[in-house]
Amino acid sequence: MLFYLLFLYLSVACSARTTKLDQPNSVTELLSVEIGGMDQWIMIRGEDRNNPILLWLHGGPGAAQIPIHKAFNADLEKEFVVVHWDQRGAGKSNHKRFSQETMVLDRFIEDAHELTHYLKERFDQEKIFLLGHSWGTQLGILTVQRYPSDYHAFISVAQVVHPQRAEEISYDWLKQQVEQHGSRRQKRKLEQLGPPLYDEHDRYVTFAKMKDSFGGSMDVGMGRLAWVSMKAEEYTIGDHVKWLRGANRGSGPMWEELRDFDIFRDIPIIQIPVWFIVGENDYNTPAELVEEYYRFVEAPEGKTLIVMDGVAHTPFLGDPDRFNREVVRIKQAVLKVTG
Repeated sequence: MLFYLLFLYLSVACSARTTKLDQPNSVTELLSVEIGGMDQWIMIRGEDRNNPILLWLHGGPGAAQIPIHKAFNADLEKEFVVVHWDQRGAGKSNHKRFSQETMVLDRFIEDAHELTHYLKERFDQEKIFLLGHSWGTQLGILTVQRYPSDYHAFISVAQVVHPQRAEEISYDWLKQQVEQHGSRRQKRKLEQLGPPLYDEHDRYVTFAKMKDSFGGSMDVGMGRLAWVSMKAEEYTIGDHVKWLRGANRGSGPMWEELRDFDIFRDIPIIQIPVWFIVGENDYNTPAELVEEYYRFVEAPEGKTLIVMDGVAHTPFLGDPDRFNREVVRIKQAVLKVTG
């Protein structure tokens, strides 16, 4: 009996699919598309294929979200055709035909552009909604800057504004947390780490992990996320291995390029409607810095700031019900204006 159960588990785990929706005009697909000269994987899910497309740009780089989407944000499928994309080097797109030398910002922007046009043609839509989280906000805001006519609106979740200033704000918060609540080991670790700037990728990773341990980053523990992910039918065992390798690589190959990011300098104006969603407890992309950029940026088509209380860097995990409602409200607001 044990052998049979093990065989059954391995049989399921070695084949990937996504559960069909019951609605007659629904769309549920898990497929690879050639983007930027390589096969990249996307998941498309929606109860009505005529609904607006929501293309979700995951964080990281490397933190692909296909295996956790249904557990937290499936309600969005009622109002959108939701597209999750494992970007080059992430998840299912971290295969043998991927080269990390291609991880440059301009290539990612063009990948997003190619995928956008594939989706527009596939579903016969003139524009789509673009949502980015963390690293995905860097990619997203640069993509809508270069190709504004492709998008109804940009939904920024935990916007990366200025990494070096963010480190300074986060360090002051972390130092206070460690002094008040930290163990002796944590105090020694912070002393060894020292204050920013963290020009070496390894030091930054240590800093990020310490922030997370005090509740300033992920809203859901890695153990729970791993459990949810391992149960996802969209990923095989091999896909989970690819995910881990991509997540561990992270922003390493793009470190210098991403460190120079400064949207105060580079993006003083956004030509399409933009919504900024940020958790009040976010010390990865600090809320106060997002608010500062929100006040600074010009947005002739409109801008809105939503600060979600009780959550940190991943509001779509920390309070998915409210997050999903906010995204639906954005759709309703935009389409009411545009007809």
